[in-house]
Amino acid sequence: MGIKRFRGRPKVSATAAGSPVPLSQRDVLKISGFKRLWLAQIVSILGDFLAVFGVINLITFKWHGTPLQVTNVMIAFIIPMAIVGPLAGVFVDRWNVKRTMIISDLIRAALILGLVFVTRLEQIYVLFFLVSTVSSFFGPSQSVTLRTLVPVNGLMSANALMSQAFYTMRIIAPAAAGLLVYWLGYNSCFYLDSGSFVFSAAMLSTIAIVRMVNAKDATEKTVGSLRKDYTAGSRFILTHPEISFVMIAMMTAMFVLSCFSPLISVYVRDQLHAGTRAFGIISAMIGVGLILGTQVVNAVAKGFSKKYVALSGLFGLSFATFVLALFQTPWLAGVSMFGIGLAIAFIVVPVQTLMQQETPPDMLGRVSSSFMAVFSLSQLLGLLLSGGLANSIGVRHLFTSSAVLLVVLSGIGFLRLRDDKPAKEKAIAAAGS
Repeated sequence: MGIKRFRGRPKVSATAAGSPVPLSQRDVLKISGFKRLWLAQIVSILGDFLAVFGVINLITFKWHGTPLQVTNVMIAFIIPMAIVGPLAGVFVDRWNVKRTMIISDLIRAALILGLVFVTRLEQIYVLFFLVSTVSSFFGPSQSVTLRTLVPVNGLMSANALMSQAFYTMRIIAPAAAGLLVYWLGYNSCFYLDSGSFVFSAAMLSTIAIVRMVNAKDATEKTVGSLRKDYTAGSRFILTHPEISFVMIAMMTAMFVLSCFSPLISVYVRDQLHAGTRAFGIISAMIGVGLILGTQVVNAVAKGFSKKYVALSGLFGLSFATFVLALFQTPWLAGVSMFGIGLAIAFIVVPVQTLMQQETPPDMLGRVSSSFMAVFSLSQLLGLLLSGGLANSIGVRHLFTSSAVLLVVLSGIGFLRLRDDKPAKEKAIAAAGS
């Protein structure tokens, strides 16, 4: 892959030992291409959350839907990313990523407008399924673009900024959607989301992205060649000790978070014997921890291997989960939820960065789409299993079991990652064969 240096990219300085000095978030935002990508991400994510919470408001308050019907909307959105994602990455590694992102945005803008005309739940499920299918191509294309625009020593800050955008909009969107529905009606959320995709496409069209692909791979379109590409990407993940472990770590973290999200209200009611005020504060603390974590992870992780930063996040997640399960006081629950958010940020950001650094450029689309699939699958499993597990063993025991699982996984990870250089060399050789 050939990558040009774009105008606006800050100079890369080096330490006395010759390794590049990590770029700060401010430095990364001086890269004009990345700044536009980041702005497009902020607006698009806000629009997405407005549409999601607009739909939830519509189903809950206008159509008087059940909790299961609301949950099914999220399931319809998650399933395509888990199933289509790995295959989408094969095509992304062959296609022009800029064109792929722009077309994806425009298709999603049209699909979201369909929400204005829905009259039945089934129509919403179909539209969310289709939007998610198209998003399965956008996600890995964006990851490839970020890696192309940002130098290696700026990836931690760049991924932190992208995560901050996501979590900040996640906190702002529910209140914004509620006000929009109250003032302008449900359709205002859908119009704004459609417009956000158009804005994103316009911003992306101004970014110069130079990414060379293998001419043979780009033109060869047989089923056998697609299967070969998919197998090569899977082989790389499975034989690369760092990539495979951090993928498992991220999947576990997202599974735990997805289990907690629908059960926090029950935990507050039954274990803390508190009300809606405590529930609101405790739930918000995980978002505060996530945002703060993405702001400080680059500074805290400076000088440390990213795999061990992710591992420390896994240990921190297990500790915070133990606190939540063992101590039944509202203020400690708030502290533990803050710790959970902080720990997840210390897992997600270095995991994304490690994936971008370690993956050969010509298979980055496949590997990043596999990460998206794992991310989505873990969320889906958390949503599907949390209620049944909580009914069987109780919310508190579910939290305790999750903490034990995290401790065991952290210990295995520490032992597995202590000496992985020979295995890493084998993984790269195997991927290239």
